[in-house]
Amino acid sequence: MTDPSDLPPAAQRALAEAAARRKEQEGKTLPREIGGRDGPEPVRYGDWENKGLAIDF
Repeated sequence: MTDPSDLPPAAQRALAEAAARRKEQEGKTLPREIGGRDGPEPVRYGDWENKGLAIDF
């Protein structure tokens, strides 16, 4: 992996911002969907998970 000090300042800022976002999201969970479909989310896992039908769209 490249040493962060070798990167341009813009890339260093982007890495710092990403690390801050990851730390902020750590331990948080998304709220449960009320009335949503059962099973894997087709956007995340692919619509083939529900017999090839993406019913959420």
